[in-house]
Amino acid sequence: MTPEELAAVRCDLEDFAADVFEPFARADQRRWGSVYLRGLLTGGGRKSVEPMAARLGEDGNRQALAHFITSSPWDPAHVRARLAWRMQHAIGPAALIIDDTGFLKDGEASACVSRQYTGTAGKVTNCQAGVSLHLAADHASAAVDWRLFLPETWDPGSPKADPAKVGCRVKCGIPADIGHVEKWQLALDMVDETRSWGLDVPLAVADGGYGDTAAFRLGLEERGLHYVVGISTTVTAQPEDAQPHTPPYSGRGRRPVAAYPDPPRSVKELVIEAGRMTARPVQWREGSRPGTGRSGFKRMYSRFVALRVRPAGREIRKAVNGPDLPACWLLAEWPADQEGPVQFWLSNLPSDTPLTTLVRLAKLRWRIEHDYREMKQALGLAHFEGRTWNGWHHHVTLVSAAHAFCTLQRLARAPKETAPA
Repeated sequence: MTPEELAAVRCDLEDFAADVFEPFARADQRRWGSVYLRGLLTGGGRKSVEPMAARLGEDGNRQALAHFITSSPWDPAHVRARLAWRMQHAIGPAALIIDDTGFLKDGEASACVSRQYTGTAGKVTNCQAGVSLHLAADHASAAVDWRLFLPETWDPGSPKADPAKVGCRVKCGIPADIGHVEKWQLALDMVDETRSWGLDVPLAVADGGYGDTAAFRLGLEERGLHYVVGISTTVTAQPEDAQPHTPPYSGRGRRPVAAYPDPPRSVKELVIEAGRMTARPVQWREGSRPGTGRSGFKRMYSRFVALRVRPAGREIRKAVNGPDLPACWLLAEWPADQEGPVQFWLSNLPSDTPLTTLVRLAKLRWRIEHDYREMKQALGLAHFEGRTWNGWHHHVTLVSAAHAFCTLQRLARAPKETAPA
């Protein structure tokens, strides 16, 4: 924001900060939380402590800001809970969206930095990885929970532990009880945490990095959640009409158990077998580019195939009672100009769910990409230069608060029909 824009919303910002920082135990924490939030919202270059302090004028106490973000003993979960309550009411979320993003680093001294793949760079590189959970509807979204992914090289109990990285744990302030946990499990932990705050959003959306893991899908089902998750073509399934068969007993050895007579096939094979003619056109929203939609913007449109299938795999077989694999939706995007399907999702939504609903929810994931872009480009999500575990969690929490404030300002100025019901 420009100084003029920030001045125009100063009262709104002070009220917002008083609300989300209410859990702070001390008045100085509430003060510096508000100042840090204003520094993130002020236009300019990097949003690390020193350049923000230079732009904040009389409030630009670099030492106080650095202490607040890096060393001050406040629990970010308390702020995130307040933020989640506020944004649930404002957005009316249709789904929880889960994903991760990379924080590129030159050195190796920051907490949990390692060479790992990140979609931010599109390759394996030196970075931190943060997993986030967002409340989302078609018109708005907000990040309300975060986890910093700890690679196996940082875990002293892992056979892949790197002594140099393990030796940095104390200096980086990583709690002794924090070890390596897969990203999909961190995501489930965040679902549990947000539910402990009183949030009840019955649907989760994620990409193939999570959807490919059967344990993640089963974890959502165990929590009573519906899901629409991306998958890769490596996922296999049986057609819905496939039936287990018990071979006749020969009279010797163990009695045979019921099993599907044919091996499972890849989801891509199943969709191709259904054929191009089964694809149906669906428009799921209007984009931001000029076009022929009702609002004057381009319509987001493609063709989709929806099949009922029974996902296969050892974990799923172990989780079910009896030989029948549970049925769910397989959704595939098959554009008219493509020879085959290009994207796939699984969903445990009811069997009578309309195709348009499946597509709209599968495509809702664009909201998290929009949030990452806004938080990185305008609010300094990846600008934190501290090296500590607490500092990282404090910074991403305050960036989420700044992003939520911007979202609330947009909603307040939006036409009434875009507000949640």
